[in-house]
Amino acid sequence: MSVFKIHHITKYQYERPVSESVNEIRIFPLQCPEQEVLQHDLNITNHPEMHIFTDYWGNKTGQFSLVESHTELTIESKLLVRTTQPADFNLNFISTFEQLADEVRDQLPLMELNRPDTILRQDLIEEICKQVYSPEKSIAEVVSIANAYIFEHFTYTKGITTIETTVDEILEHKEGVCQDFAHILLQILRTLSIPCRYVSGYICPNKNGMRGEGATHAWVDAWIPGSGWTGIDPTNNIWVTNNHVKLAVGRNFSDCTPVKGSFKGPAKQELYVLVSVGYEDGHVFQETTQVQMEKQEKLDAAAAEAKIIAELYNSHQQQQQQQQ
Repeated sequence: MSVFKIHHITKYQYERPVSESVNEIRIFPLQCPEQEVLQHDLNITNHPEMHIFTDYWGNKTGQFSLVESHTELTIESKLLVRTTQPADFNLNFISTFEQLADEVRDQLPLMELNRPDTILRQDLIEEICKQVYSPEKSIAEVVSIANAYIFEHFTYTKGITTIETTVDEILEHKEGVCQDFAHILLQILRTLSIPCRYVSGYICPNKNGMRGEGATHAWVDAWIPGSGWTGIDPTNNIWVTNNHVKLAVGRNFSDCTPVKGSFKGPAKQELYVLVSVGYEDGHVFQETTQVQMEKQEKLDAAAAEAKIIAELYNSHQQQQQQQQ
């Protein structure tokens, strides 16, 4: 078991005052057997009222709005968490695809997560599948080989992809970061009818030199018969143990976005993310990133989505008031 102190700051700065900012956050630690939350504090600009709910995938989610004019929005999370999964956990390496089919049958959540997305270069994914799959291999073996394939054939390079980068683009460039590698692995496993989900969180390797240390991280949970959801990290070519802290799970990144929303006003914005991870030995790793923002047309679409979220939020508030 390990205890980590994680400080996560998301800061938006606007070139001129904006208003009616509506936001949705998924920066609450996931409730699961692999980790125990010892303390979690949130501090948000102007201390808005927070509407908390559990989303479709089981993630604790918060919605809030800032109606008044502001030039900055800061969301600060201070987390003290203990990871409880042992490094030598037992993994079922003998389960078959027949067993998997039996477990998935009539289980809607698993069926939703074993369907690949529609992409232009699915033929490249199918070529990879031919290299990692054979009928005599167990589910865990195939997942492990697919994970290793990405680690060996794709280059970890920061700054060349964004949250809008598609699987087709990643396949073309064979470069990217943890989010990109997770999306490639999801497409491979789902093409092989293995249920899997995207995981967002942090990696806390305590100076082990793994890629993604101290920053927000992404990996994959694969469904292994006899073991259930089991994490695997294509960025570092490892099975997930007690160095990974989960925030959210979903079909892809859009289901797990730590912070998303929109605001009213013509101002340009800049986004900075700071993550600091403190270890039991006193060591602290810190990383600050200036995030490349989405294109304007994407922001317009997000504004429409945020308007719907705001309407749903207001409706929920009215229902609560009526019940009182």
